[in-house]
Amino acid sequence: MKKVLYRHLFSKVLGLTLLLFSTSFYAQEESEAATDVATEETAVASGGDPAKGKQLFNQNCAACHALERKMTGPALANVEARLAEDEGLDKEWIYAWIKNSPGVISSGDSYANKIYAEYNQAAMTPFPTLSNEDIDDILAYTAAPPPAPAAATAAAPAGGEATGSSSGISNEMILGALALVFGLLVVMLILVNKTLRRIAEANGVVLAQEKEKRLPLWKAFVQNQFLVLVSVVFLLLASAYFAYGWMMQVGIDQGYAPVQPIHFSHKIHAGDNKVDCKYCHSSARVSKTSGIPSLNVCMNCHKSIYEYAGNPEGLSAEDLANGYTNEFYTGEIKKLYKAVGWDEENQSYTGDSEPVEWVRIHQLPDFAYFNHSQHVSVAGVECQTCHGPVEEMEIVEQFAPLTMGWCINCHRETNVKVQGNAYYEAIHEELSKKYGVEELTAAMMGGLECGKCHY
Repeated sequence: MKKVLYRHLFSKVLGLTLLLFSTSFYAQEESEAATDVATEETAVASGGDPAKGKQLFNQNCAACHALERKMTGPALANVEARLAEDEGLDKEWIYAWIKNSPGVISSGDSYANKIYAEYNQAAMTPFPTLSNEDIDDILAYTAAPPPAPAAATAAAPAGGEATGSSSGISNEMILGALALVFGLLVVMLILVNKTLRRIAEANGVVLAQEKEKRLPLWKAFVQNQFLVLVSVVFLLLASAYFAYGWMMQVGIDQGYAPVQPIHFSHKIHAGDNKVDCKYCHSSARVSKTSGIPSLNVCMNCHKSIYEYAGNPEGLSAEDLANGYTNEFYTGEIKKLYKAVGWDEENQSYTGDSEPVEWVRIHQLPDFAYFNHSQHVSVAGVECQTCHGPVEEMEIVEQFAPLTMGWCINCHRETNVKVQGNAYYEAIHEELSKKYGVEELTAAMMGGLECGKCHY
C-alpha cells in the first residue's frame, strides 16, 4: 500500500492560518482599544470632545490653520499645552483670543501683538458665537494623538481580486481546461488517423490518389480577364475612398490629449470639487478666447490646500494603475509652488517665479472666427457641448472634431435661447413671423452665412 506523506498538510495549513488571523485580529483590537483609551484620556484631560472638535475645527479653523504646519496662521497641535508652558497663558486667554482677537490686540497684550506682527498683521476672524464648550472641544481635537496610518490603499485591488476569485472558478482556469481538452482531441484525432491508415495498409487497401494535377489558383485567376478587371476597379475605388478619408482628417486633432508640465486633474477640480469652469476660465464670459488661468487663480485655493487628501471613496484601480496616488497629486502642488515662487515655511512669495509652458489643446485655423462670449454669455451654450464631459477627464482631450461640418450641424439643430435675452428681442420677433415658428435656430438667424465665421 502506498504511503501518503502529506495527508494532514491541509489541516495543518488551515490551523496555522486561523492562528495567525486570530492573533492579528486580537492585536488590531488591542491597538484600537489603546487608541480609544488615549482619545478618552485626552478628552478627560482637556474637558472636551475631540470628535465634535474636529467638526468645529474643519468648519471654522481649517481655512487658515493646520495641526502640524504653519499656514495663514500658526500650527495648532497641542496649542493649549504649548501656550501654557512657553507663554504662561491659560485657557481664559484662549477664550478671549478666539472670540475677539482684535480686542485682545488693542488691549496691548504682548503675545497677541507678537503673533499679529509675526503673521504679517493678518487679523484673525473673531468667533463670538463659539461657546467655551465649543472651544474646549476644538482644543481637545488639537491635543488628540494623530491617528494611526491607514493600511496601504494599493492592497484594495488585491483584495478585490481575491474576493472575485473565491466566488467561483476563475476564467483563466476555465480557459486552461478548455485548451487542455482541445489539445487532447487533436492528439486523439491524429492517433485515430494513423491507426486507420495502418489497418488499411494491413488489409491491402490502396488509398485513392489525385490523378490529375489541378491548375494553380493564381494562374486560373490571371487567365480570367473579367475577374482581373473587376479586381482592378475594386482596388482603385477602395484606394480612392481611403485616400479621401485620410485627407479629410488632416488638421483634425480629435482625441488629442497632450501631457502638461503640471498635471491638472479636471476630474478632481470640476468633478469631485464642483469648481465652475468659468471660475478659472473667466474670460470666456467676456472675451473671444477662454484664456489661460493665471497661477494666482490656482493659489487662491492652494495657499491652504498644500496636499491632496484623496477622494473620500478611495483610489480606484484605474488611478493606482496610472500612478495617480495622493503623493503624486501632492507633488504636482509642489510644482505649482515652485512656479509661482511660494515659500511654504514662511507663507510668503519669494519673487522667484518661472513661467509654466502649458500645451494648447484646442486650436482653430486663423481663418475661422469663434467668439466664446457670444456662445457662453449670449447664447447660453454649456461648456460640455464643445469640450465634452470635462468633469470626468483626468487628462483633458479634444472631445469634438471642431470641423466646419460639425459647427454647421450645431447651428442647424440648436435653438437659440431668446427668453429674457434683450439682444434677440427685435430679430426674434421679425424672424418668427418670417418662418412661422416660435423657436429659432442659429441657421435661421444667419448662422450659415460665410461671413459670420470667415473674414
